[in-house]
Order: sequence, then C-alpha cells, then structure tokens
Amino acid sequence: MTTDAAAPSALSRLKIDRSVQAKTRRPSALLPWLIAGGVGLAAAGAWTLYPRTAEVTATSVVQSTPSQQYVQLTASGYVVAQRRAAVSSKASGRLLELTVREGSNVKKGELLARLDASDIQAGIMAAEAAVLQAEANQKQAMVQLINARAETTRTRSLEAQGFVSGQMVDSVVSKNKAVFAQVSAAEAALAQARAQLKAQKVALDYTEIRAPFDGVVLVKNANVGDIIMPMSSAAGAQGAVVTMADMGTLEVEADVSEGNLSKARPGQPVEITLDALPGKRFKGHVVGIVPTVDRAKATVMTKIRFDQLDPRVLPEMSAKVAFLSREISDADQQPVTAVPAAAIARQGEQHVVWRVRQADDRNTVEAVAVKPGRQLGEFREVSGPIKPGDKIVATPPARLKDGARVALSAS
Repeated sequence: MTTDAAAPSALSRLKIDRSVQAKTRRPSALLPWLIAGGVGLAAAGAWTLYPRTAEVTATSVVQSTPSQQYVQLTASGYVVAQRRAAVSSKASGRLLELTVREGSNVKKGELLARLDASDIQAGIMAAEAAVLQAEANQKQAMVQLINARAETTRTRSLEAQGFVSGQMVDSVVSKNKAVFAQVSAAEAALAQARAQLKAQKVALDYTEIRAPFDGVVLVKNANVGDIIMPMSSAAGAQGAVVTMADMGTLEVEADVSEGNLSKARPGQPVEITLDALPGKRFKGHVVGIVPTVDRAKATVMTKIRFDQLDPRVLPEMSAKVAFLSREISDADQQPVTAVPAAAIARQGEQHVVWRVRQADDRNTVEAVAVKPGRQLGEFREVSGPIKPGDKIVATPPARLKDGARVALSAS
C-alpha cells in the first residue's frame, strides 16, 4: 500500500510547469525592441557628433584707401584733351611730304606736311612779273607827269608875257590832268599786281601745313601721295593730314546722373582712377558742369581737371571719378587692407574674420584675429595676418567654429 501511494506523487513531479515556460519566453519577445532602441540612440548620437556643413557666402579681402570714407558720388567717363585739332590746309593738292608720325611732339608753327605747290609757284612768278611791269608803267607815268607839270609852268609863264594864247594854256592844263590820271591808274595797277603776288604767296603758305599749337600727334590721317581736299567727301580724298592734341589740357569728362547732380559742384575735390593705371590714384577738382542734360541718358557732363598730370595719362582713357566731401592728403590715398564690415565677428574679447580654406575638395573655416580700423564706406580697415585676395565668410553664422565644414553659396 505504501508503494502504490508513493507512485502517484513521483509521477506528479514529472509534469511540465507551463507557468515557468511562459516566464522564460517573455524576455525573448522584448529583445527586438531593445535592439531597435539601441540603434536609434546610436544614430542620434552619431548625428549629433558628426560635423555638419554650414552654407555661407564668401567674399574677398580687398585693398582700399582711407579716401573712400569721403566718397559722396561716383561717376565714369573718359580723358579728353580740351585743345584738339584735325590739322589740314585751305589749299588742295597732292601730299608731297609728311614730317611727323603718331606720337611726335611738335611746337607751334613747326612744319608738319607740304603739298604740291608747283602751280602756285608758277602763279607767283607770273605775279612778280606783273608787279615789275606795273612798276615800270608807274615810273613812266610819273615821268610824263613831271614833264606835263613843267610844260604847264612854262606855258603859264609865256602867257603872262603875251607870247601864247589862253587857249594854248588850257590845252596844256588838260594834258597835265590826263597825265595825272594815267599816274593814278598806273599806281592802282601796281597795287593790284602786288596784291595778286601777296595772294599767291598766301596760297603757297597754305601748302605748308604747320602746327597750330604745342602738342602731340595722335593720328596720321594721310600718307604721301594722297590728294588733300579740305572739307571734302570725294572718294580717295583726305581732309585732315594729322590729328593732334595739347596734352597739357587733358581733363576727365564724366557723366553724372541728373538725380545726383546736387552732390557735384564746381571746385569740389575728386579722386580719379584710370583702368589703364589701376594702381595709381589722382587728385583733381571739378572745373565745370555743362549746363544741359543729355535727354537720352538723363545725365549731365562734368569736367574734371587733374591737380597734377602724369605723362602716362592719354586721351580717351576710361576713368572713374569719386566726388569727395572734403580735401584729401597723400596719406589718405595709401592702400590699406579692408573687408566688408559685416564679415567682422566677435569671438570672446577679440574680433575675428573667418577665412575659408580648401583642401581635398572640402571647404573649412578658421578664425583669424584682426584689429578693426577706420570705416571705409561699405568696407572697414583691418590689420592682422590676412592679405588681399584671401577668401572669407561674408556674414558669419553665430555658431561657426574652427575647422567647421562650409558650403559656399552664390553671393
């Protein structure tokens, strides 16, 4: 009996406990969720720690001048010689000689060219012969007049003595008057011959083309052998022989918008820059404002005179003119390093600009400490380890850091 009672108890221990099996299976069901959460946290951490690329606009460090802080208005124009001439002759003929070329310096009255004057020289010879003939006629008439006067005096004396009649006296007096008229006609003919000779000599002078003033030959308009016909539009004929200018009268003619005309006045100081001489700045003054408006461009021409001319300045050079609020010194024209004012940021106790560096197709930035100086219009003078041409961030974001990657956007 004891054995039979113990058997059911032993068999009951061999039964599977389903509650224990359910407990062991619960952790395996949560495992995928735990793994997904871990991956998410890792990704979030990696996104936070990975350096992000900031999009910025780049600009360049430039060279500027302190004079820019006084600029009120800018305009463009060209260098123009106020004394300029297309030199020709009143005579027409073939060009025999040309004594100058482009760039020749000439003095007033210097011979530039000579035309064929063979016909005029022949005319001069004929005029000289006519003068000689007229002089001979005039001398002959004078002799006749002297004789006639002597005869008149003698006849009057004989009349007083009763040897000749009054009719004879009247005849002699009439003859005297006729001879006097012949003398007057001979003198007039002589004067006319001399005038003709002078006219021929003037025509000869016209064949010698001379410089009207001191200057420089700019253009050679004709060559030896060309037919010169002043103010002519005939095919194959030339008008001017050379074009020359007085280089001492060079000025800048700049167009100012009529809306900004109030900012320009006679006597106002200006600074001139030439495209041909980019490293040179010239001081000047406004000498005149043309009192009319160009209707097509809505501009007014202003004339600018250089305070001191440079031999390198040439007519027709393109020029830019900055109208200033005050006179400037030589020191104001010395170049300084400058950056846009918005490019300067504060980092702690110092001012910095963010210089862009490119390496391995990546753009990064570094903070460069600078010392701000004078305001130069839209730019500001700075001193520090940067140089003109360096690329910097135009408007730095607030959280920009050294070594940060940036993407340059179009400005």
